[in-house]
Amino acid sequence: MTGMTYDERLTAPRSWWLLAFGAGVSLALILLPFGALPLLGGLVGGTAAGAVAVSSYGSARLRVVAGSLVAGDARIPVGALGEATVLDHEEALAWRSYKADPRAFMLLRSYVPTALRIEVTDPADPTPYLYLSTRAPERLAAALREVRTA
Repeated sequence: MTGMTYDERLTAPRSWWLLAFGAGVSLALILLPFGALPLLGGLVGGTAAGAVAVSSYGSARLRVVAGSLVAGDARIPVGALGEATVLDHEEALAWRSYKADPRAFMLLRSYVPTALRIEVTDPADPTPYLYLSTRAPERLAAALREVRTA
């Protein structure tokens, strides 16, 4: 299979962009005693720095392509993965808190309420499972099954 079967970007919520603007306002207020030009520079520079921070945190991607699962910076062959379990809001919360294994690979975004838990079957890999925050866990599980059977 050469085509991409699943692609999702875990973008930050819209309300987080207000934090970027708030960083700019804060820096502008800090620079207020130095005059109008530093104030404007602080507003622009602080907002830009905040926007870069929000954008980079929200740039995690989940993809199933060419027989591999790409989760953030990790690339895992689908053959090394076992059963995928769809986690609703309550189960996702449990697996990212008291049920969590410290050896697990977690692509966790707290603003995404659902997730997919995928067992790792590779005996050479000490990672017991992958925890992937996703807005469409059923679609991701179906894409993994499709690639595994292809």
